[in-house]
Amino acid sequence: MDEEMFRIIRSVIRSGLDVTSAVDDSELMDYIERTVFAQVELQELTAMEKRTLVRRIYDSFRGLDVLQPLVDNPSITEIMINSHQDIFIEQNGDVKRISQKFESQNRLEDIIQTIVAGVNRVVNESSPIVDARLKDGSRVNIVLPPIALKGPTMTIRKFPEKPMTMDDLVSRDALSEETALFLQRLVVGKYNIFISGGTGSGKTTFLNALSQFIPIDERVITIEDSAELQIVTVPNLVSLETRNANTEGRGEISIRELIRSSLRMRPNRIVVGEVRGSEALDMLQAMNTGHDGSLSTGHANSTRDMISRLETMVLSGANLPILVVRQQISSAIDILVHLSRLRDRSRRVTEISEVLGMENGEVQLNPLFRFKEKEERDGKVIGQLESCGTIMQHVDKLQMAGLEVALRKEGVEVNL
Repeated sequence: MDEEMFRIIRSVIRSGLDVTSAVDDSELMDYIERTVFAQVELQELTAMEKRTLVRRIYDSFRGLDVLQPLVDNPSITEIMINSHQDIFIEQNGDVKRISQKFESQNRLEDIIQTIVAGVNRVVNESSPIVDARLKDGSRVNIVLPPIALKGPTMTIRKFPEKPMTMDDLVSRDALSEETALFLQRLVVGKYNIFISGGTGSGKTTFLNALSQFIPIDERVITIEDSAELQIVTVPNLVSLETRNANTEGRGEISIRELIRSSLRMRPNRIVVGEVRGSEALDMLQAMNTGHDGSLSTGHANSTRDMISRLETMVLSGANLPILVVRQQISSAIDILVHLSRLRDRSRRVTEISEVLGMENGEVQLNPLFRFKEKEERDGKVIGQLESCGTIMQHVDKLQMAGLEVALRKEGVEVNL
């Protein structure tokens, strides 16, 4: 059935029934089914084709139109709308263009407004960029014209309904069982851990998995631009989300403000979903003021690059000497975990380093594990995290938690 016929049938249904929220979902679905199966023009369609049409029409009223089947498909991890006629998806690690498209640019704009309204956000020509989320927690980024030259652009990053555990990541070869156990000891021992990686390397997924090691008797505050974290093992959990300014330019609540407010909420740990700018200073200060065991993520190409990027972030919002900034970083962060997406599209932990402190004005890192590639077989990279042969220096938190002996038994050298 062509797009013109779809629009005609949809118009018939709209004119024959009030499809606003006053009509419940089951009543709307029943009316659409009766209308479609009664249309003479559609008699040549099979029963399955009619069912597909019914679902698409229903989704155009109550769902996300052509996007709804894509959102519902668990094998699709990313949906990229470059314009109303140009849609790409990532499915099972492969990016491809699909034939589905919106009937018009106005229709895509309607869907965008529905999404942002659902999370009390605003996007328009005067404020053309916004981060939002779907009801299932999927992350949404929207850019409107005139910034987006081809028309409204939307990128949807989907997350599994059930957050991945560290065991799931081990089974996918993202890291070894030994290093997973090592990281578990560090989380329980309240080491401040920072996760770095490129776009799509799995930082949020890994942060979720790490958070499942947090003891259930602790109070955790999560802070995010757009709520994505799925921490399900901690009962005493408070989730905070930033707020954009309204159409008058007022009411903005930034990550910096949320971090400062969280310090008055008696947290044991603070989890900042991602730092991108001047809020890095507030995060470091929180880690330095008794909130051990805090977690965060950031974009970088390596652990060393992450240190440089954190310096830049802090300096973007504070006029501080570089040595003071580096001292803040070296005293706040205990462990850096770097993730990479390899050429076979697999996501791996490629480095775990300990932050030793300052020496000659530079932040010193002690690499503990690095990913070593062994071969490539049938297009898949074969390799694993291997010990760098170095000794872990800062073990005071492990000793306080009674875990340093356990690490020795697991083959991790610690300096006692």
